[in-house]
Amino acid sequence: MTQTTDTAALTPAEGPGTGRRRTRTHRVHRAWFVAAVTFVTIIGAAAFRSLPGLLIDPLHEEFDWSRGTIGLAVSVNLALYGLTAPFAAALMDRFGIRRVVASALVVIAAGSGATVWMTAAWQLLLCWGLLVGLGSGSMALAFAATVTNRWFTERRGLVTGILTAASASGQLIFLPVLSWIVSEHDWRPAAVTVALAALTVVPFVWLLLRDHPADVGLAPYGAPEFVEKPPPVPGAARRTVRVLLSAARTGPFWLLAGTFAICGASTNGLIQTHFVPAAHDHGMPITAAASLLAVIGVFDVVGTIASGWFTDRFDPRRLLAVYYALRGVSLLFLPLLLGPSVHPPMVFFIVFYGLDWVATVPPTLALCREQFGDDSAIVFGWVLASHQVGAALVAFLGGVARDTFGSYDVMWYASGALCAMAALLALVIRRRETVSP
Repeated sequence: MTQTTDTAALTPAEGPGTGRRRTRTHRVHRAWFVAAVTFVTIIGAAAFRSLPGLLIDPLHEEFDWSRGTIGLAVSVNLALYGLTAPFAAALMDRFGIRRVVASALVVIAAGSGATVWMTAAWQLLLCWGLLVGLGSGSMALAFAATVTNRWFTERRGLVTGILTAASASGQLIFLPVLSWIVSEHDWRPAAVTVALAALTVVPFVWLLLRDHPADVGLAPYGAPEFVEKPPPVPGAARRTVRVLLSAARTGPFWLLAGTFAICGASTNGLIQTHFVPAAHDHGMPITAAASLLAVIGVFDVVGTIASGWFTDRFDPRRLLAVYYALRGVSLLFLPLLLGPSVHPPMVFFIVFYGLDWVATVPPTLALCREQFGDDSAIVFGWVLASHQVGAALVAFLGGVARDTFGSYDVMWYASGALCAMAALLALVIRRRETVSP
């Protein structure tokens, strides 16, 4: 994490045999400060990720909207989160990271804040579905991928794991707070809290984030020589679509997209959206269920950082197969564990599932980088789009299943089976030589 610099050089009169020793100092490379700002930014933006599951019951009770209708708004949010991500990566190449991310945070704040005045379901779709979806898509994992690709040539797996864990850290911070606000003061103050959290991060982004190491006269961390900043890339939308069409001709892209769609279905779409109302159906207080979801975030931080470390050392395909298989097994047991109180088997599930929550991201990004080189951030954006489409579908179907069957059991079993399929798909991906940075 340090960069070595010379502070004293030999003068012409001083030869190697004069006895004078060169002194060296160590300072932390600027890339780690950029990663830290990115981490804080993702934490601040994570507030909006914590709220949807807490809103389902309050909105159902106040407006008499069906859970399927509310789930549709969440599903639009999740789908746009994914579909915006690849275009956001290209926009960052065109206009810079700071402008895109700061604008996205403002859009998130506007969408979340406007929900306090809504009176009809279409307004929920507009504010939370459209605006927050578009803003959050620009804050998606493509943001972390772009920062990692530009500022690091070494430790990329570790940095990816750390930045991915930032979202879970934000969930850990905001979920207990927001669940308490919803329980004690209604859902509207919680929506305002999300808006304020997004706005608070904007100054950090604008003042401290830098687009490229060349902006401060440095080489990327681990690079043997200075790398010139590439010129702005015009035609961001055309480039994004062109990269998709090129990647779509390859088998690895569809395998990565398929496995990541199942990842989204079994995490954001299922657990993050429906765990709290499902636990509440079994008599568990909303605050207790939200706290369990926050604990998932605690262990997600550990699991994701560890996954980044593993990705730097082991075959990412095998890591993905293990992660999906373990996740599938845990989901099959969940219907047996839900109840009115928190008991040791449920705690074990939370810890086990939390370690695996988004541990799939570092190996998936590593395979994208290996397969698609300089276009990997945009390709990963499209793979992330599949993740969110899977999440959106299950967020909607989960609400429909609850309205139809009176419980979520069918969704737990179906998602467990899908995870087994994802484990097999991951092993089919063929490796290729790593593309040099």
